[in-house]
Amino acid sequence: MKKAFVILIALTLILAGCGSGGSGGSGGGSTGGSGSGSGAAGSAGSSGGSGGGGSAPAQVKTMKIGVVMPKERSITQALYKFAEWVDEKTNGSVKVEIYPDGVLGGDRDVLEGLQLGTIEGTSLSTGLVAAHVPEFNVFDLPFLFENEQRAWAVLDGPIGQEMLDKLPDVGLIGLNYWENGFRHLTNSVRPVRTPDDVKGLKIRTLENQLHVDAWKTLGALPTPMAYNELYTALQQQVVDGQENPPGNITTAKFYEVQDYLTLTGHIYNAQPLLVSKIFWDKLTPQEQQALREAADQARDLQRELNAKENEESLNFLREQGMNIIELTPQEKKAFQDALAPIYDQYGPSVGVDLLNRILNYQP
Repeated sequence: MKKAFVILIALTLILAGCGSGGSGGSGGGSTGGSGSGSGAAGSAGSSGGSGGGGSAPAQVKTMKIGVVMPKERSITQALYKFAEWVDEKTNGSVKVEIYPDGVLGGDRDVLEGLQLGTIEGTSLSTGLVAAHVPEFNVFDLPFLFENEQRAWAVLDGPIGQEMLDKLPDVGLIGLNYWENGFRHLTNSVRPVRTPDDVKGLKIRTLENQLHVDAWKTLGALPTPMAYNELYTALQQQVVDGQENPPGNITTAKFYEVQDYLTLTGHIYNAQPLLVSKIFWDKLTPQEQQALREAADQARDLQRELNAKENEESLNFLREQGMNIIELTPQEKKAFQDALAPIYDQYGPSVGVDLLNRILNYQP
């Protein structure tokens, strides 16, 4: 009896030891299974390479950025550099893919994709962001900024950041502001030097009510339209004209179907670099910081490229035979005066206090 009791105790201890080892093996298998579930990362982790004590590295996260602009534009070129810098700063844990020429859809389609999480990033006009955050219309008020330096001071400062802080509520993260540049008017009907010259012209506008109302105020017949539909509309004379920075006029070949370019500079077109909040929340704090740093580097580069692009584009358009009209200060003031009612109309919706802070901002 005594012998049987000793044997029973021994068997119990052996089984307990095996159970403990099995539990530990099961735990390791669960972790390894999770790692192997992420493909190659699991293999690297199980081999115990440079994964820090054998822990599996994070799965590579792909960030698709869609823009309507061609690869030649300054914004797209800076996005390619952004992709390189993100790869460097995250040691390859975030891979950025650039899709130009509207292959992922028009601006509104892409913006919706960010909110749904099917597209991870874009850069587009503040006028389009205003469809979701109306206060962003403040940046599209006519003649708000007299030059790029003034715009950068506001956008890169506390006011610009306050505006970006409103975006997470609509499923977006704003990293900073890039630029499309000052918008100018082209048309195929007549030279434009005064507000009266605009009357009756069918002008394509951004899909933004403020832009529509501004051209109505000048007596034009505005037609909101997606950018990737514009060339055909000009060619078929669905619209007489459009307004865009010189870089867009050149790369989209609007000069082929437009005769007159008036350097109105009526709106400074800021373009925030946007990320899907759904994607952003999947990033580690270190990856988020890497994207912010790369975005600031790319923004500074993009502004340099855009200044060069503006100058080269205007020279090219002259060579193509466009009639380029430079307004005198008095002529430009006539446009400013004619568009003053837009401030009264949109002041309450963007916030009179916000507008006054921008107008009176001192860096």
